[in-house]
Amino acid sequence: MRIGELALRTGVSARSLRHYEQAGLIAPVRAANGYRLYEEGAVVRVANIRYLLDAGLTLEDVAAFRSCLDGDLPSVRPSGRGLEIARERLAVIDARIAAQTAARNRLAAALAARGDGDATAPGMS
Repeated sequence: MRIGELALRTGVSARSLRHYEQAGLIAPVRAANGYRLYEEGAVVRVANIRYLLDAGLTLEDVAAFRSCLDGDLPSVRPSGRGLEIARERLAVIDARIAAQTAARNRLAAALAARGDGDATAPGMS
């Protein structure tokens, strides 16, 4: 199938598919006219890439899962390295959330001190 069909079948833009190709996560063959051609298995592979990206991993993280992207990834127990990557990414996300929460609380406090904000707005505690 060509890139447009793969994009349609997976809900992933052609631009993202080209990005996955540049990252070495998918590998189409080239037709004589230069078009990218994908095998049927690319649908599963792209779904698994999206699954990992949606879970908060980066493309670099996903590359560590390259050997198992063609299977039923969501139902397979992660490898030790996979768990390590997930824990590292979770720590990064937690640190970002903490930093954003602290910044939000400082801003809300500054607004409340000036009487310009509602310190009891949702999320303020």
